Amino acid sequence: MPLFNIANDNLKPIPQSSFKSEKQLQLMIETNLLAAFNSRFIASEFRTGAQHAGRIDTLALSEDNNPVIIEYKTIESSDLINQSLFYLHWLADHRGDFEMAARKKLGNNIEIDWSDIRVICIAPNYKRYDLHAVQVMGANIELWRYRLFANSSLYLEEIYRQALRSSPDAGEPEKNPVMVEAGKKARITAMTSSYTVEQHFVGKPDRICEVAQVIRDFVLSLDPAIQETPKKFYIAYKISQNIVCMEIKKQRVALFLKLDPKSITKPPKNSRDVSEIGHYGTGDFELILESVEDAAAAAQFIGDAYRAIGG
Repeated sequence: MPLFNIANDNLKPIPQSSFKSEKQLQLMIETNLLAAFNSRFIASEFRTGAQHAGRIDTLALSEDNNPVIIEYKTIESSDLINQSLFYLHWLADHRGDFEMAARKKLGNNIEIDWSDIRVICIAPNYKRYDLHAVQVMGANIELWRYRLFANSSLYLEEIYRQALRSSPDAGEPEKNPVMVEAGKKARITAMTSSYTVEQHFVGKPDRICEVAQVIRDFVLSLDPAIQETPKKFYIAYKISQNIVCMEIKKQRVALFLKLDPKSITKPPKNSRDVSEIGHYGTGDFELILESVEDAAAAAQFIGDAYRAIGG
């Protein structure tokens, strides 16, 4: 997609540029991991040992404490996906190596959640055969396309991620969302390794399930690229990073949004600043929802959080 500069209501195309080397692209992302993917840097060119004789471009830890692998190419290449798949399998079998590197860089008290390993591929383009191969293999690999422009702008676009979310069938609107999710539990479990959306609904009152379902429907309608990722204590909704995390409790639904609480001029009564308060999920602005009306009112803030991360 072209990028334009607006001057006096006139559009002037900004020409594309290119990185001088793959390493330049890698350093740019590693230096800005927090802004691009809200992840903490662990290592660059991480060696996989003499037997496997490889080097993982970037190792990181996500905001959900999941291991992250990032691989780069400045040209269209099938090697990128092959390497990423190889390193994904290697890391799953060498957890100790990752944990040692993570604790050396981030401290001994760091938590690591192995329920998911995030693999990010970054390249200018992908061959259609590679896109098909990633879909068939079903691995948790994200394909991101970049564009560098002459005005020093970098555009990142996710073009493929294994779909993890599920939604009620169109012809069955009266079904309880818990039952619909339960029917797809096996598929979701295989993708996420440990946790499912259905687990968060089980045992909760219908009133609370309805509130949570309203939030799910709204968040997922914002952008087809938004991924629903169930964790142990919450459900995260993300693109490159979390937008909002939803915690479903017995009497209420708690949302943690990626917003600066101090920037909100008139926060509602059911909100609070949790930037200095320990909580599950990520996000410093908490909203407590007890009704469908509360959920509807939360839409404005969810939209603000989506736009704040560049959505």
